[in-house]
Amino acid sequence: MLFRSIVGQAHLKRHLVRSADNNRIPHAQLFVGPEGSGTLPMAIAYARYILCRNTGGENDTGNESCNAKVEHFNHPDLHFSFPVNGTAEVKSEHAYSQKFMSQWREFLREQPYGNLFDWLQKLGIENKQGLMGVNEAAHLSKALSLKSYEGGRKVLIMWMAEKMNDACSNKLLKLIEEPPKDTVIILIAEDEDQLLQTITSRCQILHFPPLAEADIIKALEQWDLDPNTAQKIAHQAHGNFNKAIDLVNNDSEDLVFERWFVFWVRSAFKAKGNKKAINDLLSWSEEIARTGRETQKQFLQYCIEVFRQALMVNYQAQELAYTEFSQEDFRLEKFAPFVHGNNILEINRELEEAIYHIERNGNGKVILGDLAIKLTRLLHARKE
Repeated sequence: MLFRSIVGQAHLKRHLVRSADNNRIPHAQLFVGPEGSGTLPMAIAYARYILCRNTGGENDTGNESCNAKVEHFNHPDLHFSFPVNGTAEVKSEHAYSQKFMSQWREFLREQPYGNLFDWLQKLGIENKQGLMGVNEAAHLSKALSLKSYEGGRKVLIMWMAEKMNDACSNKLLKLIEEPPKDTVIILIAEDEDQLLQTITSRCQILHFPPLAEADIIKALEQWDLDPNTAQKIAHQAHGNFNKAIDLVNNDSEDLVFERWFVFWVRSAFKAKGNKKAINDLLSWSEEIARTGRETQKQFLQYCIEVFRQALMVNYQAQELAYTEFSQEDFRLEKFAPFVHGNNILEINRELEEAIYHIERNGNGKVILGDLAIKLTRLLHARKE
């Protein structure tokens, strides 16, 4: 993975190339950006540039042998850390990144812009939550304490660093404060607020914005799409290249989420004084509760975004809305008047609280059933 293969983010590429060329490489860096913005591919390209002693800018491939190793994600001085959990082959108490490297390499080749849900699906554990715990910390400490195999730097890329538990976070803090010689630590996170402040304060932070539509359209050229389709997909992707790829392949979970959302909203409208609709809402909560926790969280995040866009449409900011429903009898414009200043804050708060409780292993059926009934009251709230 080279800098030139990364979608957009030209200013960040220039910054990273310049820092490496001037030998001003911070030992701890934090790449923060939303899903699909290219944080992981950029970290790998940067690690390649450092490890292979590339020169001459982002297009140079330098040492051929070194570049081949990084290209196949098996360079001995490039270490990866990522959220895992127990599988049929590995018990949860013994799970850490090194035991899943073959799946990780496949994931990077197939979905370098993928999200945590995609990764857990790859492992077949989407019904569990990915995390990095004490075993991860012990392995990292041992691996980074060893001398570099090829005599240069060692690079650790920790993806979704906010999924570290306290034990792993504290161990990483010690590594950052007293790093082994010639070690570069690159943390990647979507939400830096979930990281310990003592960790973020010791890192040089690079913020990745969502990708520009023009950059996504240019990247979609490899799929041979007509200009109108490429424009539509780039708009719907909203700066998320992972979503753009899913839309091209008709493989977006948003289609399932849309069906759940529309059924939920319609049942909520019917539920006022209608016992059957209440039963529909409870059946809805049971259906979603049977999915994995990561799926539930992804769906609730989708709902937050749809409600936000509905509010924008209601207040005449249609250009900020990009969701298009496949169901012809459901339109954001018709739904938007029911989302307004008198209920949006409480709707958002209820959705975020539901995510919070699901993350802490609450009973999904109870959490979602309670949320479904609360939405009935909120959607019937009068506009200001």
